[in-house]
Amino acid sequence: MVYAWPAGIGFRRDGLFNNLVTMAQMKRQITLIRSPSTSDGTFGTLSLDNGKTFISGELPSHDNRHGVSCIPVGTYECIWFNSQKHGWCYQVYGVHGRDMIEIHSANFMGDSPKAKQLEGCIALGKAKGMMAPNPDAPPQMAVLKSKQAVEEFEEDIHGQPFDLTIIWG
Repeated sequence: MVYAWPAGIGFRRDGLFNNLVTMAQMKRQITLIRSPSTSDGTFGTLSLDNGKTFISGELPSHDNRHGVSCIPVGTYECIWFNSQKHGWCYQVYGVHGRDMIEIHSANFMGDSPKAKQLEGCIALGKAKGMMAPNPDAPPQMAVLKSKQAVEEFEEDIHGQPFDLTIIWG
């Protein structure tokens, strides 16, 4: 039996099949190294495979409980996703017992009664520092220049999927 491949598809050295394999092999690898978790949140450094870095902020560590905890260490696939809440952003897939974990802008990620803007997601920033969530509240550790950081991150990744490896520093 003879099989005919449509024009442009096949096992050519320079063909589509080889390009797809090459794209899979070139999937970007991004690492998040966390600092110890506190009641203000879990902060760390997110490092891209090209050397760029961002500050990360997550909820404190509470045994991967939905809505109140950072996600466990591990490697997760991240896909460009149209979120109802945040628009186009990256979603982290494969976290046991969790879903809708996104990478988006936020400043606060503390335990109650401290301010938080995350429900298990990852925030990015250009820096971290003390900031008051409102004039009547005491300052707490926060991710700063978050929208700028997320924009730079998304421009660099260009909507391509990547693997995110999370470890404790």
